[in-house]
Amino acid sequence: MPAIRIETRRGWIGDRRCNIIRAVQRALLTGLEIPDDDCCISLLEYEADAIIMPSGNGPSYLVIEIKLFSGRSLVAKRRLYAAIVDELSAFGIPAGDIETVLVEIDPVNWGLGGLPASEPYLGFKIDA
Repeated sequence: MPAIRIETRRGWIGDRRCNIIRAVQRALLTGLEIPDDDCCISLLEYEADAIIMPSGNGPSYLVIEIKLFSGRSLVAKRRLYAAIVDELSAFGIPAGDIETVLVEIDPVNWGLGGLPASEPYLGFKIDA
């Protein structure tokens, strides 16, 4: 169950929040091959004076931080990065304005229903 946080500057998304969240979710389904309902995504928008962006990036620059179980292959990660860029291009977001950060967590360090995620059957492979 990846946990995703999208962070960006306030003002450019407007009423497309849900659409952007759904686009990132579709990218996760494509890239990581997880079940349809197996992710938690939040979108945070900051006032211009509360975030410093790298120079050269446009107003739609965003960072997508994905916390996930460790063990995904480089092939799966490449597929995920490409799927994110592909999905977000529909909103006019240039590939150079998309930064994706994976934070890999050992399943023993992630609790699900009172158990380490390494114990219950998750319903999908994490080493794909």
